[in-house]
Order: sequence, then structure tokens, then C-alpha cells
Amino acid sequence: MTEQELADKIRAGDRRALARGITLVESRREDHRPSAEKLLDLLMPRTGKSIRLGISGPPGVGKSTFIEAFGQYLIDEGHKIAVLAIDPSSKISGGSILGDKTRMTELAKRKEAFIRPSPAGETLGGVARRTREAMLLCEAAGFDVVIVETVGVGQSETAVAEMTDMFLLLLSPGGGDDLQGVKRGVMELADLLIVNKADGDLAAAAERTASDYAHALRLMHALHADWQPSVVKCSALKSEGMVAVWDKVQAFRKATAKTGEFDTRRSEQAKNWLWQEVNDGLLERLKSDPDLADRLLRLEAKVTQRKASPAAAARSLLSSFFKGLDD
Repeated sequence: MTEQELADKIRAGDRRALARGITLVESRREDHRPSAEKLLDLLMPRTGKSIRLGISGPPGVGKSTFIEAFGQYLIDEGHKIAVLAIDPSSKISGGSILGDKTRMTELAKRKEAFIRPSPAGETLGGVARRTREAMLLCEAAGFDVVIVETVGVGQSETAVAEMTDMFLLLLSPGGGDDLQGVKRGVMELADLLIVNKADGDLAAAAERTASDYAHALRLMHALHADWQPSVVKCSALKSEGMVAVWDKVQAFRKATAKTGEFDTRRSEQAKNWLWQEVNDGLLERLKSDPDLADRLLRLEAKVTQRKASPAAAARSLLSSFFKGLDD
């Protein structure tokens, strides 16, 4: 199948073609990159019309359960949902379980939903290296709400906030000390805080937790000129509170569109993506340069033996690399 044929099928909403396209752009094979880039160029005019939501939260908070309930609510409202679920990769074997789809069985049955688990690999920030490309392909296939679920292995996965329109932080009911478990940096990036599991015996605890976080938010500087982050409660298990969450998402989009911040943020994200690709490309070229292989090993030995500082070794390596390009 040519890139044009694949692009036509993706534009027509063919889910198999979309999965195949994402596999292509995620491929680490160098000979696949030209085809992946051509496919993206063909689809770019059809992108940019969705709302991109990043969802993070500590382990056990119920991210998958929330996304399933939220996704089904949105489908019932007439939307098409794409979920890009990022799974942590083992530092030992490099493998990932990729079990998110099995935790969203009801949502996976809906023809208006597309769920794609991807390994984080070596990429930091709670996302996969090609998550941006995958989002664009989903938009080109007609999905108007794209959700990126981070790995959720801690609270350093802030990169998702730099590639989505709105960052949602999911929280569990807890006591006052629970507030200490969420890093300030992630809270400052959050556009909406959602206290999940607000049902049954946990209803009262959820109310207290929501109050604690609402108070904490008042002490923080707002990221947007016309939007103040707030806290809502929900029960993903009972599919309650989804209306309130979606109302907040729509209000956020309207507020940021009014000030022009929505489009400005998208433009900044595109520039950041460009420089990320430049950084990644230079690093790959540096590591694969056969002329520098021996020098790199010698510098690594000097650093580990404390005969040279990492900064000086890096500067020496870069100097040799760029000198080779000039030659």
C-alpha cells in the first residue's frame, strides 16, 4: 500500500489503516521514516480540529475506568473518541504490558472509539516519542476528542501538558496528607483537577479532598489569562460526574479561544515539536557516527574514572562531531 492509499483510507475513517499508520510513524527503523513523514504531510490538512486532552494521575486512581466512562458519555453525545494510552517500559527488558485496552473493554466495543496502547520506551515525561504523530493521525481519521493517558508511574510525567490543549489531573479521595503526595509542579500545570471515586464510603472523603485541593489551587498562579483551574468530583465506576467534566472542558476551550491562547498554544507546541525532533535527530546521528565511536568510548572511560568532567567530555565530543560536519 502506498502512502497515498494509506492516507486515503485513514481519511475515510478506516480503523485498520489508522492502526497501520500509527505503527508506521512509531517505527524506529530508519528506512520507515521517509514513508512516515510523507504520510504525515499528506494528512496534515485534515488535522487540528479536535480537542486534545492529557490525563494523568497516580497509580490506582482509576484513569482507565474514568476514560472508559468519560469516553462512553462523549460517544452518546455524538463525539468520536481516540485514546492513546502510554504504558511504562521496563528498563531491564525494554518490554511493555500494553494492557490498557483490556481495561476499557466496553469502550473498545464502540465503533466510535479507537484505543491504541503504546510503549513509553526511553522517552521521559509520561508519553511515547511519537505520541504527537499518533494524535495527528487520529484527528485526520475524524476523531474529534483525542485523549492521551500518561504512564502514571509518578508525578514527573509533565510532557503531556506540552502537547495537549487541556491537562486533567485525576486524584483519589484521601486525608489532608494526601495533598503532599502530588508534586506542586504537576498541580501548577493542571487545568482541571478531578477527584475520582466520589461514591459510597468514599463520598465524604472525596468532598474533603476536593475542598483541600480547591484551597491549594487558590495559592497558585493561574497559567491562563481567562481560566482559573478548579476541582470537580466524579465516580467513574458509576459513570457520575461526566457532564461536569465535559462542561469544564468546553468552558476551557471557549475561554482560551476567546483570548487567542488556544491557537497560540498550538503554535508553540508545533515549535517545541520541531526542536524536539532536532534534538533527537542530532543525538541519534551522534551515537551512530562511526568516526566518533572510539572517541565516545574513551571519553566515557575518562568520565567514569573521574579523569574528566561530563561537561568537558561532552563539549569535546560535540566539537569533534561538528568539525567532522564542516570537513
